[in-house]
Amino acid sequence: MFTWIKRFTVVVLLLLLIGTAGIYGALALSLPALDGKGSAVGIDAPVVLARDALGQAVVSASSRADAAYGLGFAHGQDRYFQMDLLRRNAAGELSELFGAAAIKRDEKMRFHQFRKRARQIVMSLPQSHKQILTRYTQGVNDGRIQSGFTSFEYLLLGTEPQAWRPEDSLLTIFGMYLDLQAGTYERDEALIVLEQKFGHEMLGFILQPSRYQAALDNSVIDSAVATIPTLPQPLSTYLPSAIADQPLYGSNNWAVTGALTKTGAAMLSDDMHLGLNVPSIWYRAQLNYQHQGQAVQVTGVSLPGAPAIVVGSNNSIAWGFTNSYVDTADWVALAADTKTQLISEVIKLPDGSEHIYQLEMSAFGPVKQIGDDKYALSWVAHQPYAVNLELVGMELLADAAAAATHAVKVGIPVQNLMVVDNQGAAAWTLMGAVPARKVTHDTAAMRSYEQTWQENEVSRPVVQNPSNGKLWTANSRVVSVEDDQRFGDGGYALGARAVQIRDGLMAKQAFTENDFYQLQLDNQALFLAPWHESLVDLLRHHEPSQYQQDLAKLDAWQACACADSVGYTLVKYYRSALIDTLFAPIEAGLQQEQLSLKPVKRYLEPGLWQLLTHQPDDWLGQYDSWQDLQLAAYELAKQRLRDAYGSNMAAWRWGEVNALRVQHPFSQQIPMLSGLLDMPTVPAFGDTFMPAVQGSAFGASQRFIAQPGHLKNAILTVAGGQSGHPLSPFYRSGFAEYSAGSNTPLLPQPLTHEIRISPQ
Repeated sequence: MFTWIKRFTVVVLLLLLIGTAGIYGALALSLPALDGKGSAVGIDAPVVLARDALGQAVVSASSRADAAYGLGFAHGQDRYFQMDLLRRNAAGELSELFGAAAIKRDEKMRFHQFRKRARQIVMSLPQSHKQILTRYTQGVNDGRIQSGFTSFEYLLLGTEPQAWRPEDSLLTIFGMYLDLQAGTYERDEALIVLEQKFGHEMLGFILQPSRYQAALDNSVIDSAVATIPTLPQPLSTYLPSAIADQPLYGSNNWAVTGALTKTGAAMLSDDMHLGLNVPSIWYRAQLNYQHQGQAVQVTGVSLPGAPAIVVGSNNSIAWGFTNSYVDTADWVALAADTKTQLISEVIKLPDGSEHIYQLEMSAFGPVKQIGDDKYALSWVAHQPYAVNLELVGMELLADAAAAATHAVKVGIPVQNLMVVDNQGAAAWTLMGAVPARKVTHDTAAMRSYEQTWQENEVSRPVVQNPSNGKLWTANSRVVSVEDDQRFGDGGYALGARAVQIRDGLMAKQAFTENDFYQLQLDNQALFLAPWHESLVDLLRHHEPSQYQQDLAKLDAWQACACADSVGYTLVKYYRSALIDTLFAPIEAGLQQEQLSLKPVKRYLEPGLWQLLTHQPDDWLGQYDSWQDLQLAAYELAKQRLRDAYGSNMAAWRWGEVNALRVQHPFSQQIPMLSGLLDMPTVPAFGDTFMPAVQGSAFGASQRFIAQPGHLKNAILTVAGGQSGHPLSPFYRSGFAEYSAGSNTPLLPQPLTHEIRISPQ
């Protein structure tokens, strides 16, 4: 008997070893080559693609078009599946890979018809940009097929990759519109129903200005304290449900002029906040080419799928972005007799069958039923000027003033451009597509349509070389009060992060790269300090003996989002539970329309404190006093922690509760692949409402600091490796430095690999 068990065990182990060897063998076959020579049709002169120890791609070519080929080749080798997902997501074509489970998401994307719009824009591009796009597309396809073996993602899905097309590069940019601006029209959608169900007074209460304001001109929107509205139904009829936090796709950036640096060059800091996945959204690259007889070198991060350096430096200027959150979308209320038409969108499935999605269209945009009425979405992403390749033009500019002027031409989701130059100048302006319509709306009160939606706004605010030498943005209002009335609120951040950055800059009069890096990593809990004080006061005035352990943790909270702080976790969870408790009836009313307070949750801070200060009886519901309500919210917070992390309070350390888990899409569905595909889990080092933004799968996707003309000291740290292939030496390169709060250099280090591609 024992012999047979032993033999069976040996057979099973052998099969596992053979299976594992087979998997690794298949993976190894699809590894891209890092060295060698080849040829390609369509390039004008030899293109060299080299890589350093981090896997940073260094492309050398005779022209910008040929450099685009080299960048495309690198993207195709290292990131093709990621690019495929980006284009398919924006186009609403994921069902073709993943089957019926993706139909609802594809329908949501088909609402925007981005594939159709991308094709139209490609046809209208100037010839020089078409050439860049054509060469890039050719490079992507050549790079993808170079290994000669299908990558593991397609093997797991049982499908074959489809060739890249020029329009697909524009779809990747449309994908950024979805990340950066979908919250704008979702916000307005929630506000429409909020006003319908709870009245204009409730709308004003929710949207009252925050005390956290850090506009560049120090202007303050100061309105009368809003009236606390009466709730239509008692709170007792609703149980608190967790109102999710909406990831604030945004970023921090700031700059100082050369008067505040030792070199005399201005200095820039930029960290873009996005979802953190494997592979990282950004791809490190340096392009070297000739333009009108002059050598051009630009270094930074690119977006796999697009032929531009998104954030970086050409050694004369350096630039970075934060999402502006000015208002770029309006819902147009349609009259009963408004003419519309139905368009059939065909969604393909892996088995060859098709699903038909009926899209209702109007002259103002795609149509949706919101509450009681039909509305058309007029969104800047639907306009012909939304996407182009003018970002490439930044590579040739010599000073900050020229970059600020160029900003109006660039077709990307409108950003806060922060740009500095080697002569010491610094500037901020709005870069990207902005509709020229003159009136913005929080809700769809409008029943008319401004034809200027069809035009890109050319008049933009600009701030250059302020007297104090300091500029900053962090997704809250940057513009003056007057300009805010013109450009509108498209979902601004609360402002606490911007205030903390501004005050950090104001505390010093001289800066180095290390000073900027430490400010990027600032995790002081200044925003939560009043909440900490309020919670401690609540527990001490109840029965201190009941909460003795809690108070000890709160006393030792360290006033930061520190990994070993339990007190920070208690304060954070208490505030969230209090929001869920107080706003439960409003959330329930929105959920009846498949909506939520989620897109406007960050607006609730002023009203929350107003309720705690005035304590209106009609908001108490089932509770006898406000102390009882607050204690119930605190107990709800603790119950949520017990449910998720166990009853031992020591396990509630912020480092565990908010641990950084950067995962591959496949391991999220197949956990057994986690060890092969995911980045190491890292204890938390940040949170929201502070410069060190970090969630479990969200945060600073890169950290960039540069003084043009002095790039040897420049920093570029990315939240993940270069390659999407798990056996590549570059799969996790740089992640350890990112997660530890150390840094990697912007400029390539000694080159270790080279591919030379000659014209065929």
